[in-house]
This record gives sequence, structure tokens and C-alpha cells, in this order.
Amino acid sequence: MLDAVDAVLVRELQRDGRATFQALADRVGLSRTAVRARVQNLLETEVVRVVGIVHAAVVGAEAIGHVSVTVEGSAREVAGAIAEHPAVSFTALTAGPYDLVAQVRTRDDTALAAEVDHIRSIPGVRAAEVFRSVSTVRDTHAVVRELGEVTLDDIDWRLLQELQRDGRAPYTRLANIIGLSQAATRARVVRLMRTGVIQVTGLADPLALGAAELGGFGLVVTGGLRKVAEAVAAQEGIRYLATGFGRYDIVGQAEAASRGELVEVLDAIRSVPGVTVRESWHHLDVVKESYAVELPERPLNGQ
Repeated sequence: MLDAVDAVLVRELQRDGRATFQALADRVGLSRTAVRARVQNLLETEVVRVVGIVHAAVVGAEAIGHVSVTVEGSAREVAGAIAEHPAVSFTALTAGPYDLVAQVRTRDDTALAAEVDHIRSIPGVRAAEVFRSVSTVRDTHAVVRELGEVTLDDIDWRLLQELQRDGRAPYTRLANIIGLSQAATRARVVRLMRTGVIQVTGLADPLALGAAELGGFGLVVTGGLRKVAEAVAAQEGIRYLATGFGRYDIVGQAEAASRGELVEVLDAIRSVPGVTVRESWHHLDVVKESYAVELPERPLNGQ
């Protein structure tokens, strides 16, 4: 477990991965030097990873499927094989109605169907059921707001590539890569973040933050779906929530410090008018969590 100061620093990096050391120092009441040392330690020990998450609409990865898998034999081996595929952003071993769950992100439904067929072809997979996400209501690790009209040039694409690798890459290094001044580089990065093209955030080890328990749930709804989904997403402990089609009307993920608190999160969901928890499952081990996507290679002029 982190001490109180480190816990606040991680939360601030989740909110804004490029927050300056001075801004972080002001937040926790320590010197800039002390905060720099703490943040460097958090990054080096991988308590938190600061990455850039590109809006799905920018890279054409708006078809999202949540796949529930039952297996024969070793669930861990199957989960490992599923996690190797680039289109899979999340995989976890679970206790409940399924042996593991995975999230797949692709450009369209045809590509999504092909990815699910690939999962079904993996040795040991007995069955795979798909929930097709239509609208992401809450995601603590991605941009969920509507993306406006944005024009990106080759320099922007290069910046997105670098920020995916290291969300806290210094402006000096970014400026050297793209061949612009630090001021011009900063302006471009700020524009990319403010327009929602990319969100720079900290991916934290849940155990370090006291969120030792992760769980998923599938809901069916009576009444207006969007209104109910927003009410569920507003509950404490909700990490991810999406509406769509399939076995459920809503799929979500919750986190809590203990199993008892995870039960309380589920009870709070059940208290939302119009909600029935059709199924819930416990995440025993997260095998993969990655939000990086393949970006087109856009060489800069003269490179």
C-alpha cells in the first residue's frame, strides 16, 4: 500500500498524466524536488504507468466487443494466447459464469467478428459469447466524450506515437523528435489533449491504491437505457460502463478495497431503479490491460 502522499500523486496522475511537478507539489504540500523523486520512484517501480490513450474515433477502433469465454483445460494458457493478439485490450481470469473475459477493439463489425472467430479457434476455447458495445458511458482510462472535427498532420501523428509510449515525455525530447521549438511542441500537445484526441493518464496498480478487488457485471434494464446507465456510472467504484447489444443491456467493471466493499458496489447498482443484475463475476487475475493502438507510420519531412 502507498502512503497518503503517494496515493494522492497517483490519483493526480490519473487525472492529468502531464501535470507538472510544481502543480503536484502544490497539491500535496511538498517541495518540487521531493515530489519529483516520489513520482520517479512510482514510475520506476511501475506502481503507475503514464501513457497516452488515443480517442477510438481517431484510429478507427470504435467497434468494441466484450467477450466472455469458457474453456477446457488451463484457463491461464487460453488467456495468455488471447492476450497476445493486438486487438485485445483487456483480459482477465474470472470466477463466476465464465472462465475469463476479454475486451476487443477493432475498426468495424466485420473486423470484430474476425477477432472473435480467432478467439474461438484458440485451443481450449469451448465457447465465446459477445456483448457488442455501442456507447461507452464511463471509462477511467480513455476519452469518452464526442470528438469534434480535428485535422491531424504528420507532426501530430508522431506526437501521438511518442505520447502512447511515454505520456510524460519531456517537451525537450518531443521537440527534438518533431523538429519544432518547445513552445510550439507544447502548444500542439495541449491542443491534442484539449480536443480529446488523446488523454494522458496514469494506469495504476490497483493493489497499490487499495483497490484489491475487481469485478464485472452484466445488467438488464427496464425504462430508458441511457438514463439508467448514467445513474449506474455515477455510483462509487464504477471503473467502466458501456451500453450495447447482446446478453445484457449494460456491461461494467467495478473496483473496491475488499470483497465486502465490492458487494456493496453491486448492491448500490441493484438499488438503481430499472436495473437487474443478470450476472456478475470476480476478476481473479488481470492478464493484460493495454490501451496502446497501432498508429499509421507518418515520417516527418526530411526523415
